[in-house]
Amino acid sequence: MSVLVYTESWKGNFRKSTFEAVSYASETAKLLGTDVVALSFGEVTDDELAKLGNYGASKVLSANGISKGDSQATSNLFAEHATDASIIIFASSYTSKMIAPRLAIKLKAGISSNVISLPSNTSPLQVSRKAFSGKAIEKTIINTDKAILTLAPNAFGLVESGGNCSIEKIGGSQKGDVNIKGDEIASGKVSLAEAEIIVSGGRGLKGAENWGMIEELADLLGAATACSKPVADIGWRPHDEHVGQTGKAVAPNLYIAIGISGAIQHLAGVNSSKVMVVINTDPEAPFFKAADYGIIGDAFQVVPKLIEEIKKFKN
Repeated sequence: MSVLVYTESWKGNFRKSTFEAVSYASETAKLLGTDVVALSFGEVTDDELAKLGNYGASKVLSANGISKGDSQATSNLFAEHATDASIIIFASSYTSKMIAPRLAIKLKAGISSNVISLPSNTSPLQVSRKAFSGKAIEKTIINTDKAILTLAPNAFGLVESGGNCSIEKIGGSQKGDVNIKGDEIASGKVSLAEAEIIVSGGRGLKGAENWGMIEELADLLGAATACSKPVADIGWRPHDEHVGQTGKAVAPNLYIAIGISGAIQHLAGVNSSKVMVVINTDPEAPFFKAADYGIIGDAFQVVPKLIEEIKKFKN
């Protein structure tokens, strides 16, 4: 019984979250004494597929002619190739949230989301997961013959093995009931889902015209930009930058919140960040209680000085 991992691609390329999922699958397979089989959908070159071997995949099944947005067709094909899998791994993404529950029903498999660590036991399977918007850690036991795990963002690092994998082309022309008329991909220098550092702004910035310093700071740090819900609702920033409980949940190594008070809905989506820094004029802002570092001050004075110092350091 192998460990099967879904390897999602974007425009023919794999992102960090995919390699993290394969790394996790590889370490899990070692606990079971078995191999990792990766399943890829869409147009991906053999050179790109071969990269999965470097993170522990021994075999890659590649299906062209099927859209990952068609969750019905994708889960149908997935189920066909999951007969020999005891554990199925997904990275955290909108696509996995569509496919994994469908697959669980088809395979009568137990499913656990937001997994943050390797299994502590394999018979029965026991994993730790985030619960209550990251405020608690839950120990989950899955007793079904097959188990599906979806990983929390940035919960597991990359583990390179330097191995090779075989590549097998499989059929993938099935169509489900989903009618995809088109898709729109958010543009940006750094994806929020992949970002190691995020610089986020709130209503304290007073207007869209003041976002230049946020973008400059993000460029210097190689970071993604984000915003609070009110900022997206007002129209200062696009909705794809909205982070929080009702937006995108993120887990970067560093989250810098500028002019954000820290409402509970916002904190629920960012509290998995490893380090949080807040800049705010209000010393009573809720964010200060959650942050690792806080600066009480005017963002229009603090951020330009921070940018200046970073430039000096980099030079």
